[in-house]
Amino acid sequence: MKAGKTSRKAAKVGKKKAVKTVKAAAKRIAAKPALLSGGNPQIAKAYGDAPVQAYIAAMPGWKSEVGRRLDALIVRTVPGVHKAVKWNSPLYGIEGQGWFLGIHVFTKYVKVAFFRGTSLRPVPPGASRQKEVRYLDIHEDDQFDEAVLAAWVKQASQMPGERM
Repeated sequence: MKAGKTSRKAAKVGKKKAVKTVKAAAKRIAAKPALLSGGNPQIAKAYGDAPVQAYIAAMPGWKSEVGRRLDALIVRTVPGVHKAVKWNSPLYGIEGQGWFLGIHVFTKYVKVAFFRGTSLRPVPPGASRQKEVRYLDIHEDDQFDEAVLAAWVKQASQMPGERM
């Protein structure tokens, strides 16, 4: 009899452990991504729209709306644009030509990086230590000019992209 009780008890304990493991896994999947320094979402390297949308959804506060507006503008301006998240930043590019733009979250602003920015007209305002890169920093109360930004995105998409 003891043997029967022990095996039932062992089965019950095993079942409880399995339920806890499943619940823990579901919690990890449903959990929001960790925010790195400056509030930048930590998203695993992946290609396609889904990881970019996960990044945008995880952007803190007002930055998430800026991310949605930027993504919509890029998709509208460059039909068929390819997307990925690498180094915890969304990248936008043309298949076979490389990446032309990246987004990164900082504490007080969202940085849009144009990888061939010095070739854009007009040149985006933010300088970089990298020769060809230019930035546009978007702060909380900034009203960025969507027409100018769309023109930069269109120009950037027509230039050779960065291989990353």
